[in-house]
Parts: sequence; structure tokens; C-alpha cells
Amino acid sequence: MDVFNRSINFDALFKFSHISASTQQHLKKVYASFALCMSLAAAGAYVNVVTQLVQFGLLTGLGALGLMIWLMATPHSRETEQKRLGMLAGFAFLTGVNLGPLLEMCIAINPSIIPTAFMGTAVIFSCFSLSALYAKRRAYLYLGGILFSGLSLMLFFSLINIFMGSTWLFTANLYIGLMVMCGFVLFDTQLIIEKAENGDKDYIWHCVDLFLDFVNIFRELMVILGMNEVSPHPHLPRVSLLELWLRAPPRPPGWNSNIYWGGGCHPSPFPPAKVGEKPKGRGRIQAATAFLRVACQDLLLA
Repeated sequence: MDVFNRSINFDALFKFSHISASTQQHLKKVYASFALCMSLAAAGAYVNVVTQLVQFGLLTGLGALGLMIWLMATPHSRETEQKRLGMLAGFAFLTGVNLGPLLEMCIAINPSIIPTAFMGTAVIFSCFSLSALYAKRRAYLYLGGILFSGLSLMLFFSLINIFMGSTWLFTANLYIGLMVMCGFVLFDTQLIIEKAENGDKDYIWHCVDLFLDFVNIFRELMVILGMNEVSPHPHLPRVSLLELWLRAPPRPPGWNSNIYWGGGCHPSPFPPAKVGEKPKGRGRIQAATAFLRVACQDLLLA
């Protein structure tokens, strides 16, 4: 048998015989809406980071949460489809805006973190989505209880770490969160298929599930890559640049420090943190706020 001259039927890779034709059409709408959400989220992040036009912090977070609840409470029908698509667009845009502070942190540490995290998220999301699509129906639905238990465990660890300030516990929580979000891609994809097979054709809300999975994986990867960035300068302590960022004391309004992390230049009127010293005062409050922010976002948006 000549294995090298055999023709490969690539069309067979995109045939899902165990999924009905109507459900396949539904999935096309879901992923088209997902692509729209990604574009709007990128626009929101650009507006926040580059143009600095939207800098409301808590208000944009509450706005995104409010739009998500409004979208969930509005029933899906032909009459409300355009209205719900508008809610989806606003939610995706504000979600991108809320990523602005984390993106700014990554730019300050190492700008290459952002494309690396995005490519990694795209590969992870694609692989787990295809695994769920090719697997037998309901093969991964049993993961639901395990994944929600993992979310509860993450919230518990994050609340404890507010008082402990343990870098090790924070790092463990990040890796657990990454594994949980990868599992949610499998679970949500198969759950969408099962709902569509049973007559639930709400592609807008199904898109929200996958969009939040992608955003959470992207956020986890950015923080993990930021923690792995260690300062190369001999006069700075051998800790992650993310930890140095959390230790940094608050700057006066309008004061530009021009911090250059890579070269170790720190022209600041505040003394840098010593090796092994934990954040004090408002620095500890900043670290606790960062821990709580990650925990609450994973709990509310998962």
C-alpha cells in the first residue's frame, strides 16, 4: 500500500455526523456572534488603553454586569433579537474596557505578554472546542459539578489570600483557574449542542458563555505570564515583575514616574520595596484589591 500517494479528504474534518443539520446552523450563528464579540472587546480595550477615553473602572464593570443580567432576563424571540444583539454588543465592548487596567500592567512589564497570551488563548480555545465538537454527545457534561466546585474553591482561596498575602497561594489559584476555564470550554460547548438539539436556539446567550470562557482564559494567561517575568536588573530584587507592580506605592494624581521595568530605572520619590518585604499600608490594600478583583471576575463572569 502506497501511503504517500493517498489522497486526504479534508472535507471529512468538518463533518459532524452526530450533530443534526439544524444544530450545525445554530453553531454557525453562535461562532459568528462570538467573532463579533471579540472585535467589540478589542475595540473596548483599545479605547481604554490607547485613547484613554473611557476610564470609569467600577462603573464599566457594573455596566457590563447589568447588560449581562438584562440580556439573560430578556426572552429570545424574533421581536427581541435586534435588541438583544445590541445588549450583547454593549456587554462585549464594556468587557474589553474592563480589561484595560490588566493590559496596561502587561504593557508596563513586557508588551509581548499580550500577543503571547492571546495566541495561547486562541490555541487553547480552538483545541478544546474541537475536542468537544468531535466527542460523543454528553461526553463532557459530567464536568459541570467538578468545574463549579473548582470555582467555589478559587473564591475561597482568594478570600483567604486577602489576609495572608501569599504569592504561592495566588499562583496556585491562577493555575487552578486556568484549568477550570479550559474545562468550561468543553462543558459549555457540549451543553450548547445539547440545548440546541432540545430546541433551545438562543444563540446570543450561548455566545456569551463561550465569550466569557475565552476572556477568562486570556486574563489568566496574562497574569501567569506577568508573574513569570523576572526583573533582569541586578539592583532589583529577584521577584516577579507583577509582584513589584503590586508593591508599588500609589502615585500622586497627574505624576508621571516614567518607570522602565526592563532596565530597572525607578525615578520615584517613594523608596522601592526591600527584598522579602510584604506590602504595607496602601500597598497591601492594592495587593488585596488585585486578589479580590480576579476572584470576583472569575465568579461573576464564569
